[in-house]
Amino acid sequence: MHFLSDTLETYIEQHSDAEPILLQELSRETHVKVIQPRMITGHFQGRFLSLLSKIIAPKKILEIGTYTGYSALCLAEGLIENGTLETIEVNPELAAIQKKYFDKSDYSTQIKTYIGDALDIIPTLEGPFDLVFIDAEKKQYDAYFEAVIKKSKSGTVILSDNVLWTGKVVEPLDPKDKTTKVLLDYNKKLAEDPRVQTSLLPIRDGLTMSRVI
Repeated sequence: MHFLSDTLETYIEQHSDAEPILLQELSRETHVKVIQPRMITGHFQGRFLSLLSKIIAPKKILEIGTYTGYSALCLAEGLIENGTLETIEVNPELAAIQKKYFDKSDYSTQIKTYIGDALDIIPTLEGPFDLVFIDAEKKQYDAYFEAVIKKSKSGTVILSDNVLWTGKVVEPLDPKDKTTKVLLDYNKKLAEDPRVQTSLLPIRDGLTMSRVI
């Protein structure tokens, strides 16, 4: 399901902050060199993440699912002085492109990367985090959420990406489609969980914002 026409998406980008040059370069390299480049956060959502991070002014950010580093660089724009962003990626083949662009950014000393299973790494990290961005293996979303809420505090904002799953969440469910079923359960859980206040935003493929109460 394509939520907006190409014309509307272009209009939205034209009437949001311009995409920084470094992120334009990263987007181009990702599309040339990396499989499934559509997984990159992209211009509009990236500017939203940057703006939200600047509003929160976080001291500590956690990202689950670095990919090539685009969203990490957007989120890092809001870090306070001496703030840190810790980002976890399971695929070691992406480490080189991440490092290249992190090193070229203004946040190279503030970003710490981890390679491995997020569910093994999160318990070892020191919280609490002010802002969390979940954008990794969809079937593990519930486990990620439970892991990060233990590292959160009242006021922590937890973002969950791709929760509309190209519109499959409102289509008849294929019994073989385990990922959509997981996301349906996850979306229902967040809407009803008394630990958080949640709003599902129709940004790109769906972005849920949950604030820990």
